[in-house]
Amino acid sequence: MSYANFREVWEEHELEWLAPWACPSVRSRGRERDEPQCPMRTVFQRDRDRIIHSKSFRRLKHKTQVLSLPESDHTRTRLTHTLEVAQIARTISRALRLNEDLTEAIALGHDLGHTPFGHSGERVLRQLAVSTGLRGFHHASQSLRVVDRLERDGKGLNLTWEVRMGILQHSKGQVDVRDGFNLENPSSVEAWVVRVSDSIAYLNHDLDDALGALFLRREDIPADVIRVLGSSHGMRIDSLVKDVVAHSDRGRIAFSEPFLEQIENLRQFLYDAVYSHESVKKEEAKVAHVIGALFSHAMSEMGRDPEASVDRISGMTDRYALRLFRAITEPGE
Repeated sequence: MSYANFREVWEEHELEWLAPWACPSVRSRGRERDEPQCPMRTVFQRDRDRIIHSKSFRRLKHKTQVLSLPESDHTRTRLTHTLEVAQIARTISRALRLNEDLTEAIALGHDLGHTPFGHSGERVLRQLAVSTGLRGFHHASQSLRVVDRLERDGKGLNLTWEVRMGILQHSKGQVDVRDGFNLENPSSVEAWVVRVSDSIAYLNHDLDDALGALFLRREDIPADVIRVLGSSHGMRIDSLVKDVVAHSDRGRIAFSEPFLEQIENLRQFLYDAVYSHESVKKEEAKVAHVIGALFSHAMSEMGRDPEASVDRISGMTDRYALRLFRAITEPGE
C-alpha cells in the first residue's frame, strides 16, 4: 500500500472499529490554525508525535514526581509517570474500542506544564502567582498554555481541540474554566480514560517508590487494599485496569464499588503515610525558599511580569532550578 493514502485507510478503519461513543479522527473539531493533512498520520497521531518531540516533554525526565531527585535510580520522575499513564490509558482504550491515538496524545501531554519539585513546587508557585494578582496556578492549565503558546518559541504546537481539552481536563482538582467548559466533566471518553489512568498510575507508583525509599513496609499497606486490589505493584495495576474495563459501559468510565472504596482508602493512606512523611515535608521549606528566590529573580528580569515569571519557573527542571538558585545566591562561588 502506498503511504499516500494510508491516513484515509486508517480513518476508515477507525469508523468501522471504534465504539459509537469514541472520537474518530475524522470527527475532530480541528486546530486553531488550519493545516494541510498529513498523508500518513491522522490528526491525533500527529499531535502525539508533536508532544513527544517537544522540549517540554524532554524536560520531564528531570522533574520530581513525589520523592526528590535523585532518591534512587529507580524513583519515578515526571517523565516515567507520564509514560506509565500513557501505557495504562492505551490498554484501557484498546479494550473499550476507544481512540487509542487520542488517548495517548492526551496522556503524553497532560503534565507538560508541571513545576519542578512536584506538587510542593506547584503549591509554592500558586501562592506566589496569587500574591502578584494572578488567579493562581494549576499544572493542567499550564500544560495547555505550554502546547498553545510556549512551545516552538511562542508559536505553540497547534494541537487539535480534543487533545487540548483532554490535557486541560485530566485533573479533577482543576477548577479553572476555559472556553465555557466545565472541567469536572471531560469532553471525550478518551479524556475520562486519561483521568482514571493518571490515578491508577500515581497511586501505585507512589506507593512503590515509598516502599523502595523505606518510607513504608509492605505490612503497613492497609489489609483491605491488598485483599481487593492485590499484594504487589503489578497485581494492583492489573486488577484496577481489568475492573474499570469490566464496569465501564456506553461511554461511562467507572470502577466497581469495592474497587472505588479501596482506591480512596489507598489515596488516604498515601496522604497520611507518604505525602505527609517527614522526609517529604522537610523538603517543602527548601522548595519554598528556592522557588521564592527564583520567582523574585524572574520578576526582576521579566519587567515585573508575573505571567512570564510563572512561565519561566514552571518550565524549569529540578536541576536547572537548583543550579540557577546557587548562581543567584552564591554569585562569588
